[in-house]
Amino acid sequence: MTLTLTPDQSAARTWFEELRTRICDAFMAIERESGSDAAFEFLPWQRTDDSGEDGGGGVRGVMKGKVFEKVGVNVSTVGGAFNPEFAKSIHGAEENPAFFATGISLVAHMANPHVPAVHMNTRLLTTTKSWFGGGADLNPPIAYDEDTADFHARLRAACAPYGPDVYERYKAWADDYFYIPHRQMHRGVGGIFYDHLENDTDALFDRNFAFTREVGEAFLDIYPKLVRKRMNTPFTEEEKHQQRVWRGRYAEFNLIYDRGTLFGLKTGGNIDAILMSLPPDVAWD
Repeated sequence: MTLTLTPDQSAARTWFEELRTRICDAFMAIERESGSDAAFEFLPWQRTDDSGEDGGGGVRGVMKGKVFEKVGVNVSTVGGAFNPEFAKSIHGAEENPAFFATGISLVAHMANPHVPAVHMNTRLLTTTKSWFGGGADLNPPIAYDEDTADFHARLRAACAPYGPDVYERYKAWADDYFYIPHRQMHRGVGGIFYDHLENDTDALFDRNFAFTREVGEAFLDIYPKLVRKRMNTPFTEEEKHQQRVWRGRYAEFNLIYDRGTLFGLKTGGNIDAILMSLPPDVAWD
């Protein structure tokens, strides 16, 4: 990759890549506990922009195991220029389509329907503006109130140092965003979602970057605990079918409404990396 990064952009990229490694190690440790030797397969990819210049790239990481039926953990660092029409929809790109983006994206679909699926991503995006965005949300086919409470409590703790209303605002944002209008239902039991945390000064960059790191740490802390709590729960074929039908709703959201999917497709990202969020086995009846 020959993109020229600023020190702040380089620091963000390094963090996202280090978080990727720690998450993958944690997930493979769970597979080992289950007696599985499943491991992540990492596929580097490169992006070329419309002029033929280097546009960065990333690494797609996918594991299919005994506990994690399919989990993808991707990192990417890309730059170039948006399509002029698409640029109109991106913060700060209306008049100048040049952009830079670096981030991590994760989706886990679990073998046991009692274990919640999960999504997490955080990113730094630069146009004429610079900002952080992301979040994490829990998506259980079979919901447990205590798991939902534990997940939200950990995210609340991550938000607490940044203001008394931060968690409630970002929770409401997630509830609004992760909603399937044509089904009139939420995708899961929520989490937090935030965007356009602008880095107008060095101090704001430091604060927003610290918050984004805290979100990543919170996810890495709480989700493996929930997996270990439920991964050996017996389940029936009826419950597995319930999971497949729920996955259909998840796929509908990601293909129709998800901003990240659209962003990846519109910026020439790796198709397999973009669509790694889709579940491995789905039903619509």
